[in-house]
Amino acid sequence: MARRSTLTPNGAANSHTGSPSFVGRESELNAVLSTLTKTPSVAMISGEAGVGKTRLVTELLAHPEMVDRRAIVGYCQPIGEPFPYGVVLEAIRKVGDALADCRLSPVVGTLRPYLPEIADLLPAAPGPLGDPRAERHRLFRAVREFLDALGPTVLVTEDLHWSDDGSRRLLRFLMSEPPPNLSMVVTYRGEEIPGGLPLGGAYRPAPGAASTLIELSPLEPDEVHELTTALLGGRPVSTRFTRLLHERTAGLPFVVEELLHTLRPTDETWPLDDLAACDQLDGARVPALLRESMAERISTLSIGATRTVQAAAVVAVPVDGDLLADLAAIPQDRAPRALASALAANVLIETGEGLYEFRHSLAQRAAYQAIPAPERRQLHRRAVMVLGELEPRPLVQLAEHSRKAGALTEWAGYAEAAVDRAIEAGDVVTATDLLCQLLDEPMLPASSVDQLAVKLTQVGANGIDVQTIARTLERLLADRRLSRRLHGEVRLALGVQLLRQAGELETARAHLEMAIKDLEHQPELAGRGMAMLAMVVAGATPVAEHLQWQAKVDEMIKTGTNERTIMTLLASSVATYMLAGDPKAWAMLDGAPKAADTPEVRRELARMQCNIADACAWNGYHVKARRFLEIGSRLAQSSGEIYVLSLSHSTRAHLDWRAGEWDGLAPRCLALADEYREIRSITNEVALVLGLLAVASGSWESAEVRFAETGISQPGDAFAHVAIAARGGLTRMRLCQEDGEGAAQEADRGLDLLRRKGIWTFAAEMAPHLVDAYRAVGRISDARLFVDDFAHGIAGRDAPSAHAALSWCKGILAAHDDDREAASGHLLEASAAYERMPAPYHAALAAERALTCHPSAAAEPAAIDRLFALAQWFQSIGATIDAARCQFALREKGVSYPSRRGRRGYGTELSPREREVARMIAAGQTNREIAKALFLSPRTVERHTASVLKKMGVSSRTELQDDSSRAHLEELVDRPGA
Repeated sequence: MARRSTLTPNGAANSHTGSPSFVGRESELNAVLSTLTKTPSVAMISGEAGVGKTRLVTELLAHPEMVDRRAIVGYCQPIGEPFPYGVVLEAIRKVGDALADCRLSPVVGTLRPYLPEIADLLPAAPGPLGDPRAERHRLFRAVREFLDALGPTVLVTEDLHWSDDGSRRLLRFLMSEPPPNLSMVVTYRGEEIPGGLPLGGAYRPAPGAASTLIELSPLEPDEVHELTTALLGGRPVSTRFTRLLHERTAGLPFVVEELLHTLRPTDETWPLDDLAACDQLDGARVPALLRESMAERISTLSIGATRTVQAAAVVAVPVDGDLLADLAAIPQDRAPRALASALAANVLIETGEGLYEFRHSLAQRAAYQAIPAPERRQLHRRAVMVLGELEPRPLVQLAEHSRKAGALTEWAGYAEAAVDRAIEAGDVVTATDLLCQLLDEPMLPASSVDQLAVKLTQVGANGIDVQTIARTLERLLADRRLSRRLHGEVRLALGVQLLRQAGELETARAHLEMAIKDLEHQPELAGRGMAMLAMVVAGATPVAEHLQWQAKVDEMIKTGTNERTIMTLLASSVATYMLAGDPKAWAMLDGAPKAADTPEVRRELARMQCNIADACAWNGYHVKARRFLEIGSRLAQSSGEIYVLSLSHSTRAHLDWRAGEWDGLAPRCLALADEYREIRSITNEVALVLGLLAVASGSWESAEVRFAETGISQPGDAFAHVAIAARGGLTRMRLCQEDGEGAAQEADRGLDLLRRKGIWTFAAEMAPHLVDAYRAVGRISDARLFVDDFAHGIAGRDAPSAHAALSWCKGILAAHDDDREAASGHLLEASAAYERMPAPYHAALAAERALTCHPSAAAEPAAIDRLFALAQWFQSIGATIDAARCQFALREKGVSYPSRRGRRGYGTELSPREREVARMIAAGQTNREIAKALFLSPRTVERHTASVLKKMGVSSRTELQDDSSRAHLEELVDRPGA
């Protein structure tokens, strides 16, 4: 909820406009509208400063249901000259031009002395009554008659907490005896209302009048995300960023807008990336209006309350009252009153269990920055003294206070102790943050740098903040304080971190190779680097080069004696062989330890189990994959292996895609991509899943975007199996679009990477679509050559997915040769192989192909029933394109789908077909493109389009593509079976 562009209560113009979208207040708006459409009526809207009361009123007055009402808005002033009834009189003064045609009661003349600007439009002033109470009552009646003469009117009073007592009395009178056509809206901050009564006394609505009380709460994190996106003109922002923004602002819309306004530079490229955006947010200055507001509140406090607030600002975490009094150095007998004053002024709040803090971190920073620097330092010194007496000692806080007090030695000691405690507790994030802070400190002595660097290399391997870790490691290599003997270890850790980042594969390999040379006297560490270089999925490096490194790793496993080192090497090696389809992987697994006696070995065992699960998912051992994933995830969870645990999420998403378990899969993948956007293996894999889902549903534009995120534009820096599968997805999409040449080009690119890599098991997801693409453009000899090479490449390889795909390819070629029996046999063989994995979506695609490649058999009742069942199953999981293709085949055979099961009426709801059409329109596809994708005639699509526009309440295709319509459509169509 952003502020409107108008004059603020203190008369200063806002510096910028608010959000272009209305976020998170739809239910409150509807509640107020429901009340105000009746007259007379009263709506009272409460909420803390910045929560969006004014924006709600702005939306209310602009709503179509309010256009026939005259709106009068009055603003109470925080500091104003004495002017009884001022807010109401100032408001009605603005509508003097509406009085020309009004018949005014003589009592309205009472207003002449109060409204001299429009006195000539008012009746003559009546004589004095001699009784102040009678005079006041006559004035109240005059205002009531004035408003009644205006006809249907909405009287809005903003910021009632600043109102004078006379205005409260007048408003209470109007609410108790309202004119029949008057609606009233008042906004106020409940925490600043004297006595907790907004109107200064008890109020009861008039008989027959409608009333409502709305209490606005701060926005939820997802609403902050929506608001932020709108404020940034639709540019995407991560959930991580908006989660941090929500934490900094407590979800207050005004504070969100003000903070974003301070962050946003003049160029329109911000935010460049997630890390940079979060860094900017951490370092953002407190918005000027918030600083001024906080300073104004603190200025009204007593000395004791001010010292309490300053202590809370310095400690910056929720603390109990006694500790806060110690920090503020206030005598215990005076501390409760001082704290109560800070709470009453809404500078501090109670968070529960007797803990006190600021409403949000920006308020804390505003109060902190208002403390003179020498006093801040002194308060930090006192915080070290007071907190150092606690047990257990809050080491992280002590480190921070020591640093801000200028005590560098104490800071380093406390910070390193906090690192050790965090490592012991398995808190990788805290340990990593502190280590990076310490190692980035130029005044840290050389004696400490080596020790901390070793800890970072160990902790960083399990961290997910890979960019921060990599930056610190890279700086360390150029730091003269780092001992030469540790360069290899630090460079190895840097290479591992860079492997996890997009665009850094070649740099990572170079660092790993240099690290191995530096570590020749530390063979256990060198072996880890070799295992990383042996990863067969990395880039376009030929498999032979990977296997050279793997041979060295195998020798170390064979001759090694250190259990942890062997387990570390096995964790990578078994998956490496399994991804290549080498049967020796299972033998290595049989010889690997099944349990772990130490935490270090347990972590490596977790990594091995999850790596094997990922390899099994790609090769077609899906049941085994889930078993390994379950064991690995459980081990990773218990041992605090957060990096391995994060990788397990993308493996699970890939398995769910293969299993046809698509319900909620797309939003889950989007959340993973957002949460782990720094980890390339996760983002690439979930982007592939999202792309394949988009193709199955006919969302071409989305598929293009998602496949691009798999790294296919730079195959040398991509994960080869993911990039080849993405080329297969693009090839299939081009075929669905009837773009044979485009499909063949995508197939060529995928095949080029496949041949360079030399691991033919990676072709499993691409192969059938490649053969279809070559056949579509008459390149049948190329298709045959590929199938021969594919068959030769996977011969003897243990990869069920690849062998099933080969049968599928053979079926396509046999169908081309008009050998329908052979074609049907190969395709049914492929379908059965996929079923055994199980991979039901691929099994269904192959089964459908078997049915449609044999026209005479396909016309038999059993085949028609099978095709009908496939159409229904495709539709149930959200495979729109495949369902449409089956339905088209049924129509060609004279079967009216879905008439066998009866046709229901949908009334004003969208039918399943209309949902499909609506989603494609929202994605920007033309009627012709929709007709091709759904195997419909353009005229039929036109009819569906007209029905969709009518039912959605929009007048054009363009309106259907705006954000609100898209959001509504997502609710309707992004559900399997919808």
